[in-house]
This record gives sequence, structure tokens and C-alpha cells, in this order.
Amino acid sequence: MEQANAVIIGAGVVGCAIARALSARWDDVFVLEALPKIGMGASTRNSGVIHAGLYYPPGSLKARHCVRGNILTYEFCAAHGVPHRNTGKLIVAATAAEAPKLTALMENARKNGVEGLSIVDRAGIRAREPHVEGDHAMVVSSTGIVSSEELVKAYARVAADQGAHIVTHAKVEKLEPINGKVRVTSEAGEIEARCLVNAAGLFADEVAAMLGSPMSKHRIYPVRGEYCEVVRAKADLIRGLVYPLPHADGLSLGVHLTKTLWGTVLLGPTARYVADKNDYEKDREPIEDFARGAKAMVPELEAADLVLGYSGIRAKLVPPTGHGIADFIIQRDPDIPAVIELMGIESPGLTSAPAIAEQVFEIATEILG
Repeated sequence: MEQANAVIIGAGVVGCAIARALSARWDDVFVLEALPKIGMGASTRNSGVIHAGLYYPPGSLKARHCVRGNILTYEFCAAHGVPHRNTGKLIVAATAAEAPKLTALMENARKNGVEGLSIVDRAGIRAREPHVEGDHAMVVSSTGIVSSEELVKAYARVAADQGAHIVTHAKVEKLEPINGKVRVTSEAGEIEARCLVNAAGLFADEVAAMLGSPMSKHRIYPVRGEYCEVVRAKADLIRGLVYPLPHADGLSLGVHLTKTLWGTVLLGPTARYVADKNDYEKDREPIEDFARGAKAMVPELEAADLVLGYSGIRAKLVPPTGHGIADFIIQRDPDIPAVIELMGIESPGLTSAPAIAEQVFEIATEILG
């Protein structure tokens, strides 16, 4: 049977970033991806935003890895020719009554170590976004956009150049902890790993259950986020990134407007729990619902200016009856020391990927030496 120092389950942005980190030190690093191509899930079905780290509780992994990942992502993109742009963004308080919420968000961001923040009034909003309506807004200078697909490919390319093996059409079928290692049976064959990294995203709880791990108690609840696209004739209404204040329930950051690298404008994502982790298209949100949210920030936008776009599914750890922000779970399995478990890696996972990879590298060093 083939032996490996590390096997990573999942070739999304986090799995590929981890492969890049581990293959810089160890030979025989394998990434197993169930789908025909890398990054086909949440890694590329998102807004493509390089987040600053505003929203997350101080001291949380989400806060720490987002702030660190913001720096690392810009550095990696510049070094490896990944299309990106440091655009900054506005978070808009629609009325004066929302101003205290904006101030509280700014204070939270500062506790997280986010720099380059300022508050502007209505005139300041219009100077940056002439068609956006609001009372006040926070300007976040470190936010940007990136081609998420090219980012995933670049992490994978660097990993492969360092000797990592990235295998698609390799759905994991069986996992057996044996003598301090893990035997992995996939559609691509069998391999024995000294270190197994569960970076399976939406399916990380199912991988943990396959291992017989107590970590499978952390259930992942799929939450679908849908997008509309603004028609080209109205794309000039937005210059950069425009967000409302985040939802109080922590389910999403709110339906926002994103000027992409290609000059189009995305509106979304929504947030709705779904039963099926593969349900991207059933019962889509009406365009009129998107239009109502958009008009609150950009009064000139109408339903006729929108067309349905793609959708993605977040790996939420918070059940439909819950509320608040659940943190990333990144830890060595308590019962299977050869396994590193990653669960609930949703937004800001794209931004956080290289920082998450640093933490996984530290844990892998404990396992592999």
C-alpha cells in the first residue's frame, strides 16, 4: 500500500493552501478531491472578497485568521500573479438611528487589529459612491477583491511544484485508524497517511463520522447564498464594495454589492438553510426580493436591472434554531492523534486560508516531527 506523510481531504481553497504549506516541508503530500476539478464548491461560489476582519468576536479564530489572512492573501496574489484589487469598501448605516451599530462594529474591528478605518457622512459616501444612499458609512481600506478560482489554482500550482499530489475524482469511501496512522480508501485507491487533514468543507462532519471521531458531534448545516447580477447598462452605478450593516442573527453579512474584477456587479448573497448540501438551484429567491434590498442602498436599481446569478452553500455550525457566529474549529482529533479536524470553515475562509494553513502546519509538525 502506498504511504504518505499527509493526506488532505478536500481541494478547496483551504485544502490547497494547506497542501502548499505542508509540501514546503514534507514529501508525499496528497490532496483527495471528490469532484472533477479543484475548488468547485464554496471556494469559488462566493463574492471573491478579501475581508478585513471586522465582524468576528475578538480573540476568535475567525478574527485572528482573517486579519492575518488579509495580509498573506495580498502578498500571495502579488507574488503569484493572481488577479486581485485592493478596493476598500463602505458599510452603510441607512439612518442616523443605525449610527451606534456602525460605531460598535468599528470598535470591534479595532479590537481585532484592523487598521485603516474611518467614518464618513452622507457627503463622504457620495464622494466614493455617487449613487449610494445612506446617513453614515464606515470606510474599510484593507478590503479587496480577488479571482477566487485563480487563487485556488495558484495555491494548488505552488503545492504541485513542491511535489504535492492533487488527485480529483477521488471521493473518500472509507477511513480506518490503524497503528497510529489512517488508511484512506477513495475512488482513486488506497493510501496510508501518517497525518490526515479533514478539510472537506460542507462534508467535514461526514468525514469525522467515517473516522468514528467524537468530532462528528459538530454537525454542519448547509446555508445557501444566492446572487443576482446587475445588468451591464447599470454596472456603473457601483464603483467598489458596498455593504449594509450585518444581520443581528449572525447568519450573513447582509446582501451587498460587489464590483468584480471584470466590471460586473454582484448583488448578494442571501442566506437560507437548505436540507441538501448539493441543492444550489431548487426554489431560487425571486429577483424582486433582491431588488428591495438593493434599492435601500442604491435607489436607482430596479428589479428589471437584475438577472439571477450563481449560488453557493456555506458550512454553518449554527443550527436553524440558533443564532450568533460560530467560530472555526481547527484542532487535532481528541481520539485519533493522526487527524487534524477543520469544521465550519465558512466566510471568511477564502481570506483566512493561508493563515489557517499556518495553524495546520504547526499541528502537523507535532504529528510528523
